[in-house]
Amino acid sequence: MMKSLIILEGETGGAAGGGSMMLIMMVAIFAVMYFFMIRPQQKKQKQIAQMRNALQKGDKIITAGGIYGIIVELKENYVLIEIDKDVKIRVDRSTIFKDTSDIQQK
Repeated sequence: MMKSLIILEGETGGAAGGGSMMLIMMVAIFAVMYFFMIRPQQKKQKQIAQMRNALQKGDKIITAGGIYGIIVELKENYVLIEIDKDVKIRVDRSTIFKDTSDIQQK
């Protein structure tokens, strides 16, 4: 009986050490995910928000749907863009994907 009690105590002591190692591994995995996945995505979202706030009348843009146009009017929630001569559409500001004013066109 005494031998079995000693063996059981030895096994539980080893499991407690393994539990702390598991906790360290979980923290390490979360840290890696944060620095390689979450943080870059937050930086990208911040850049897109800054670009949308800096839009001005006359800027060339691309919407999330792939529509190219030039900004004619800016409002708080939407933007009026001209996609062809005398063809204007109103799109939500959050659908603006890219500002192409700085890109040279051929």
